Amino acid sequence: MASRIRVGIAGTGSYVPERIVPNAYFEQLVDTSDEWIVQRTGIVERRFAAEDQATSDLAVEAAQRALESAGMRAEDLDLIVLGTLTPDYLLPSTACLVQDRLGATKAGAFDCNAACTGFLTALHTGEAFIAAGRARRVLVIGAEKLTSFVDFKDRTSCIIFGDAAGAAVLTPLDECGQGEVLKTTLGADGKGYDFIHMRAGGSRRPPSAETLEKGEHFIRMRGRDVFRFAVTYMGEMVREMMEGYDPDEISLVVPHQVNKRIIEAALERLEIPREKVMVNIEKYGNSSAATVPLALDEALRAGRVEKGKLVILVAFGAGLTWGGTLIRW
Repeated sequence: MASRIRVGIAGTGSYVPERIVPNAYFEQLVDTSDEWIVQRTGIVERRFAAEDQATSDLAVEAAQRALESAGMRAEDLDLIVLGTLTPDYLLPSTACLVQDRLGATKAGAFDCNAACTGFLTALHTGEAFIAAGRARRVLVIGAEKLTSFVDFKDRTSCIIFGDAAGAAVLTPLDECGQGEVLKTTLGADGKGYDFIHMRAGGSRRPPSAETLEKGEHFIRMRGRDVFRFAVTYMGEMVREMMEGYDPDEISLVVPHQVNKRIIEAALERLEIPREKVMVNIEKYGNSSAATVPLALDEALRAGRVEKGKLVILVAFGAGLTWGGTLIRW
């Protein structure tokens, strides 16, 4: 049996749209205020994509920056895996659109939908392909244009979401020499499917005049249930990733930017110092599959990851889904 190939992260990149939307914007739409939003979520502003931008446009920008960071050409890629719940189309995959735009002529491409766990699912998939010797250079992306699926009359959800994309290039560790993926895990519990969901648009409830009239193509959330689920699984994922390692080795925890209160509640139980946690939700809101790669890229570019130390990535989302990744940078 062939030995497992060690996998590293050769480069990262991210992209956020130009339009900055402050909390005051929502005061015109729903019964809310800047103070209420900051207190409940920690969000001060978020980015909205332009009307003519789709998820693939955001993904291409982030991918190009990740390739540049890795010193690699798109033609060198063997595979592209894109995590998103807001594809350009139901058919074909958004990854294929990105593959074409990048000029990655030798790469296979497909999407995965694990909601906010989408980037970690893509990362785990790409890592497995390389570890098994089925690919050498894999581009993994988390990208969302959530504003296309937000009900701007629903106070509980419209204030939370933003648009963004993040990406990473994976290669064998002996090729890049950094960011070794040490441990990964994924989980799911379909019993909680309706905690965060869109009722219509799929094969069970295809688009119709009735579904449009009822607003069933928008994201709906059971806020209290989501809060409890997120706090529980963020803590469990961080503990699982830390198992067998000295906590002092942790340089940074990069959680899904779901809600500042959730992040603080989960990490308080773990007694992880605030300076070891990457939080940027105040600037971007919750961009689902894009939050983790966006935050990781920002942390790396800001010098917040110490060479040789550990980085923990953790996410959880609709499905219900969750995942964790341990990296030695």
